[in-house]
Formats: sequence, structure tokens, C-alpha cells
Amino acid sequence: MRKACVLGAGSWGTAQALLLSDNIDRVVLWGREEDGIESIKEERENKRFLPGIKLPSNIEISSDMAYALYDAELAIIAVPAQAVRGVVKSMAGYLEDKTYLVNTAKGIEIDTGMRMSQVVEDVLGGEIKSRFAVLSGPSHAEEVARKIPTVVTVASFKKETAFYVQDAFMTTYFRVYTNPDVAGVELGGALKNIIALAAGIVQGLNYGDNTKAALITRGLTEITRMGIALGGDARTFSGLSGIGDLIVTCGSRYSRNLRAGELIARGYSLPEVLDKIGMVVEGVYTTRIVYKLAAKMGIDMPITQACYNVLYEGKKPEEELNRIMSRQKKHEIEEIVNNIEGW
Repeated sequence: MRKACVLGAGSWGTAQALLLSDNIDRVVLWGREEDGIESIKEERENKRFLPGIKLPSNIEISSDMAYALYDAELAIIAVPAQAVRGVVKSMAGYLEDKTYLVNTAKGIEIDTGMRMSQVVEDVLGGEIKSRFAVLSGPSHAEEVARKIPTVVTVASFKKETAFYVQDAFMTTYFRVYTNPDVAGVELGGALKNIIALAAGIVQGLNYGDNTKAALITRGLTEITRMGIALGGDARTFSGLSGIGDLIVTCGSRYSRNLRAGELIARGYSLPEVLDKIGMVVEGVYTTRIVYKLAAKMGIDMPITQACYNVLYEGKKPEEELNRIMSRQKKHEIEEIVNNIEGW
């Protein structure tokens, strides 16, 4: 492949540019001047997000979107989920018919409730679906940039597109599986951020391993419940973009959502938390839209409700945990009981 373009020069965008530079002749990393793209260009290093990692010579740095996208065979969206629509609108006039488009943002659009593939299709039209893919899974930028072995999945509406993207990203330290379930892969990556926030709150309250393990397990139940309702395949949530991403986001020192939850548990307000972290915390936005979707669709999501109450209703984390623990008795897996006559 001759040229790829990565749109977004944060930690994840920069890490992907580094990764792709192992396989592709030219990689253009695009970012906005107000986000410090000129500093990255001058220093040949993203000192804010990935200090100590120099960019190889085949990575170009640019704030010119037309230049970044010109003659690109592959374009990767690596901006926060709530910025995806704006970036796709900006790139619409420069995206060539031959260019494959990969989204790596994990979230749901607040204003519309759309998944990222739906946002892209809404802006670019249905013809983009044959060239669109989503990449997701347990993949912290800090580790990918340092070539620590990582495994993810790529989902697409067309298997040829999934295979193309798989080939572009595969290296000896970055393994890529394929999956036809675009909705499931997107939803797993988005919904796990809510559970990671809750895990951070539990950690900040100094509860133990029992509590965190229970939270992750029941959190996966919520993810699967909502994921199926929104069009995902239940099996996907047992994979890399489901439980895989959930485990890493609920346990890693690199997890912004985990850190945000910890700070909230320690008494910081939401604006203070976001200021301290200094990067987008997707779970804060996802909690709001998923809580409203769950209420509208009649889906039981007690952990999501608790996060919403703490973030937006001023409830105390301890009270919300007690509310969850005191809920009425239930079967662990209702589907099993429903299929056993007389149990």
C-alpha cells in the first residue's frame, strides 16, 4: 500500500500512524493546529500523549486535510466519538472513491443516538458502506505505540473490506481478526466505557476484588442486553470488542474512564475530573445517551443507571451501590431458567 491517512493526532491516532508505518510507504498524520500538530511536526514526537517515541521518516505531519487525503488508499478516523461527524463532514469533499475508511472512535453520538458507522453513512451516504470498517478491541495507544503484542477485531459490511483492513494493520505485534457484526463491535467498544467508569468508582471507594469482578461480570450482561437490542450479535460481546475491551478498560492504568471514576469517588466534581484528565472521557457521554435509550426501550441496566445518577443527578456512589445490592432477587441467567420446565 502506498499511502494511508490518519485523521486525529491524539494518542490513539499517533499510535496507529506508528503501527501503519511498518506496512505502508507513506502515512500522513492529520491534526488541527489548535491541538498542537505543528509541535508534533517540529519535534517528530507527540510529547503530550506519547513522550519518548520518535516518529519514523515515512510518517508525514499535516494540518491540511486535502493534502492528507489526496491519493490515500486508506483513511482512519481517530478522533473522539462526538467529533466524528464534524471530521467526516470536513473530509467529504476530499475523500476519493478508491479510499477505504476505518473508524476507530468508540462511542455513541449524543444528539442522535447513532453508532459511528451510522454517523458516517448519514454524512457520506449509503455508498460508503462497501468501503467502511470499524476497528476495535483491547488496544491502549501507549502499548501499541511501544509494540506490545495486541489483538483486535475489524468489522465490515463486506468481507473484502475487512480483509483489506486486516492486511493493512497486521504486524508481528498487532494481530487482527475479522467479524461481520459491525453493530456489535461498535456497541461493545462504546458500552464498556460506562462499566469502566463504574469500576473506577468502586476502586476509588477502596472496595475489593470481589466487588470489581462482580461489576465487570454483571456489566457484560448489561452490554450484551443493550447490544442485542440495538442490533448486535450476542456472540460478539464474548469476543475482543466485548469482554476483551471491557477487561482492559476496567483494569488498566491507561484507562481514562477508570481514572475518571476513581476521581469521582474521591469527591471531585465532573468538570474537575475532566479538567484533571485533560483528554476526552467517552464514558461520560456514553452514560448519558445509553441511560436515556435504556429508559425509552425498557431495558434493565442498573449499573448504567447508577453511573448516570452519580454523574448527572448528584447521587453519592455509596448510595447507588447499596441500591444495586438491595434490588429484588433474580436469576443470574433468565434464559436458562426459562428453558427448564418446572425449575
